Amino acid sequence: MTDAEIPFRVGQAFDIHAHTDDPARPLILGGVVFAGVRGLAGHSDADVVAHVCADALLGAVGLGDIGQMFPDTDPAFAGADSVELLRRAASSVRAAGWRPGNIDCSVVLDVPKLAPEKAQMQRNLSDAVGAPVTVTGRRTEGVGALGRGEGIAAWAVALVAR
Repeated sequence: MTDAEIPFRVGQAFDIHAHTDDPARPLILGGVVFAGVRGLAGHSDADVVAHVCADALLGAVGLGDIGQMFPDTDPAFAGADSVELLRRAASSVRAAGWRPGNIDCSVVLDVPKLAPEKAQMQRNLSDAVGAPVTVTGRRTEGVGALGRGEGIAAWAVALVAR
């Protein structure tokens, strides 16, 4: 079977961001601001959930990763809205002849609780991708660097179709 005959492809991604000590930096996950929680370090708005979704989509199609498409050495992306970067990544996937089918994302953190904002996160991400995006939270039970509150990690799997 040639690459042109493959009707579906799958991409998976992992991302992790450390918390910052900058009190002015908000925590943004899935395009939702979580008030009263330390933000994440990063060149853009550091939305680890949007980043991992973009990486899974780009990987499924073989378009590299978010760091290649939106390099942290480019001042144009300083403080960028990561949900908008996800929207642009999804547009690139379509331009390459694929359409996003869905993305499933797991976020590993103890604080904040995602449940109160999960539906809004999913709406923001799904709107950007143009396909369903699901988000689930996983607790660390106090294990390791994430359990000590040093950062937040996320995994995502994306399905694309011709």
